[in-house]
Amino acid sequence: MTVAPAYQVLAERIRVDIISGQLRPGERLPTEPQLCEQSGLSRSTVREALRLLSSQHLIVTTRGVNGGSFVAEPDAHQLGETLCDGVGRLLTSGAVTSDNFLEVRRMLEVPAAGLAASRRLPHHLDDLERAMFDPEREDLERRIEAHAAFHLAVAAATGNSLLVLVARPLYSMTDPLAVEQVAPLGFWRAVDRDHRALLDAIRAGDVAQAMELARAHIDNVRPAEPLSTAS
Repeated sequence: MTVAPAYQVLAERIRVDIISGQLRPGERLPTEPQLCEQSGLSRSTVREALRLLSSQHLIVTTRGVNGGSFVAEPDAHQLGETLCDGVGRLLTSGAVTSDNFLEVRRMLEVPAAGLAASRRLPHHLDDLERAMFDPEREDLERRIEAHAAFHLAVAAATGNSLLVLVARPLYSMTDPLAVEQVAPLGFWRAVDRDHRALLDAIRAGDVAQAMELARAHIDNVRPAEPLSTAS
C-alpha cells in the first residue's frame, strides 16, 4: 500500500474542511507556524500543502501585514475549466466511451429543453437566435462554435446556473479536423434543421415538443458522434 506524502495528507485534510463548509469562503487559514504546530510537519511541508491547495483554486495566498492564506471564493469559470479538462482526459484515455457520453447528453439535454421551453425569457431567445448558422455558407469553425453556443444557450434558458456549469464540458472538446473528415455537409444541414425546430418549440413554450425534438436530435447525430464530442 502506497503512503501519500505528508504534504498531500495535510492538503487533503484542509480540502475536506473547505468542501464540507467547515472553512467558509474568505475565511483565513491558520498561519504557517500554526499549521506546523498543529500537524507536526516542517515549514517546507506545510508550504507545499498550501501550494497544492492554491493550484486547485481552493485557497488564495497574499503577502504583507494582513496577508495569509484564505479560502477562495467559488469561481464558476474555473470550476467549468476543471470539469472540461477532466472530462476531456476521460474521453481521450478511453475511460469514458462515446456511448457513455451520449447517455449523459440525453439525460441532460432532453429535460433541459423542456425547462427551457417553460422558463425562457426574451434574452434567451435572442441568444438562441444568434447561435443559428448557415451550413451552406459558414465554415467549419463557425459551425462548431455555433453548435456549442446553441446548446449552452438552451441550458442557460432553464435558469439553472448549475446546469450550465455541468453542460459546458459536453461542448468544449471538439477536434475540428476529425469533424471535417467524418461529418459531411449533410450532417451539418441536419444539425441546423434540428436546432431551428427546437428553437421554434422553445419559443412557443411547447415543453413536450421541445423534449421530443431534443431526444430526436441526439439520435439523429449518433452516427457521427464517436469521432466528434460536440455533435
